[in-house]
Amino acid sequence: MNNYVTEAINLKSYNLNDADKIIVMYSRENGLIKGVAKGIKKPKSKLGARMDLLVANSLQLIKGRSMDTIVQAQTVNHFRKTRENMDKLILSSYISEVVMNFGEGSESASKEIYELLYKALARIAEAKEKKDMLIAAIKFQLKMLLIMGFCVELDTCLCCREQVLDEEMYFSSSMGGIICKECNEHLGVRLKMHSKIRDFLQAMLQFDFNYESDYDRKATEKICQVCFDLLDDYIKIHTNKRQKSVKLVHEMAG
Repeated sequence: MNNYVTEAINLKSYNLNDADKIIVMYSRENGLIKGVAKGIKKPKSKLGARMDLLVANSLQLIKGRSMDTIVQAQTVNHFRKTRENMDKLILSSYISEVVMNFGEGSESASKEIYELLYKALARIAEAKEKKDMLIAAIKFQLKMLLIMGFCVELDTCLCCREQVLDEEMYFSSSMGGIICKECNEHLGVRLKMHSKIRDFLQAMLQFDFNYESDYDRKATEKICQVCFDLLDDYIKIHTNKRQKSVKLVHEMAG
């Protein structure tokens, strides 16, 4: 039998029959994979809660013709605190959706994406305030776009290619970055962006999840929500999909 071992995070599940489920996971070595969890619905299943959504496991699987079978699972991180807070659960679900929507054909970057997903989920799980949860989500959005080759241009104008030094500029999701005031007289982009927002986004892209910069400390929940929505619109354009959980994120914002 062709067995293999990998670390993977559970993103989605659906029923196969009365006893079994199919688990969609993002793995460190192979990107998006699907595995059959046999007997998972039975009370004495050995896999049990390890197959719950948003759980990171070390897995042993048997390669199949159409689908692999999960043989063993050892939990690496169950992100328990996420399950105790609805806001954390919503943002973690959003992140998992982004990975699924970008995930097809991402095998060459699977290790980088897996580690990014893991860090984001861990940071959200440990966040003490809603602002901190949103900052983790924003860092994930920016870094995921960078990995997938859709990095947001935040330094130079996409039209004239000059560095934007003014306090005010414009942001175009369809073009993928900032537009200076002069060029926008001909383009008519409506979304204004202050240089402080641009600087905040640049810092979020640069710094790791566990590094708390002055930008992290000074940011407000409102600013974070604005940045999250801006990046979500950009992600939607490049995945051609609207993350279903984004509606819940907006409801979370109140």
